[in-house]
Amino acid sequence: MTIAILDDYFDTLRTLDCFSKLAGHDVTIWTDHVQDTEILARRLANTEVLVLIRERTKIQAPLLERLPNLELISQRSVYPHIDVEACTRLGIIVSSSQHPGSPSYATAELTWGLILSAMRQIPRQMAALKAGKWQTGVGTTLREKTLGIYGFGRIGRAVAAYGLAFGMKVIVWGREASLAAARAERYETAPSKEAFFEQCDVISLHMRLVPGTRGIVTAADLARMKPTALLVNTSRASLIEPGALAEALHAGRPGLAAVDVYEEEPVSDGKYPLLTMENVVCTPHIGYVTRDEYEIQFTEIFDQIIAYERGTPINVVNPGVLHSRPRSAGAITPADAL
Repeated sequence: MTIAILDDYFDTLRTLDCFSKLAGHDVTIWTDHVQDTEILARRLANTEVLVLIRERTKIQAPLLERLPNLELISQRSVYPHIDVEACTRLGIIVSSSQHPGSPSYATAELTWGLILSAMRQIPRQMAALKAGKWQTGVGTTLREKTLGIYGFGRIGRAVAAYGLAFGMKVIVWGREASLAAARAERYETAPSKEAFFEQCDVISLHMRLVPGTRGIVTAADLARMKPTALLVNTSRASLIEPGALAEALHAGRPGLAAVDVYEEEPVSDGKYPLLTMENVVCTPHIGYVTRDEYEIQFTEIFDQIIAYERGTPINVVNPGVLHSRPRSAGAITPADAL
């Protein structure tokens, strides 16, 4: 099969052990980021299988309609960047493992790195030292402070455990399923959303972006935070009401933020509002970007390709396509349709 991989910025995938799963296939790897439909249509004209690295490139109908050979899109996790309806109409299978029960320790570790960086002013202190200055402020100790986990899923649970290891009091808020799971593990839950934002010294967001969670953190929520508090987001920027975080930081509640995700990615403008603030630590969506995490993720992504090649696709998010596949040359048996 002819396979194309987009957005492998550092040409990392071919160095992974799991890349051997694609042996014998015609694989092209693109290391730059392109969103232009015309360019992508030319690059992918002969592609039968498209591999995506998370949500780096939007795959929408105007592009899909120009890819007559495309049969499968293989990726991992959520897929708001893919026009699934158009894929179904065009006979393109979308396989995307939702990795139930499998924490992303890489993201949890980065979350904790951001917490430490912001509370101890590590980037600012480093910049001052490089500029010939010795100490530029006073940080905050985490022990005995209150860590708020908004969304007690795979990653939120791991971050909560790290909080306990640092001697923090951990409080959980979220939908009823999150609250029930937290109580089952003997974590304290907040009596209300208002109390959660008022009480916590650090709040870390750990929810999937779905229609029900878009903008779930409002300007009013942020205004309730302490002026010494830190808001951390390694999940999705759109969990927060558009523009609300920058405005809240200017207003002084919360006093600090640490973010790995943005409303539009990639961010290439150094004047992006959050990047210009001294009270914000920013990283370029690297929560999942470790070699270990890549091995886990791309083992699943490449296994999806192998399953499709065998005629038994797995993790199919558009099972309706299996019943009428105008492009398919062979019979398809849904081994594991979602």
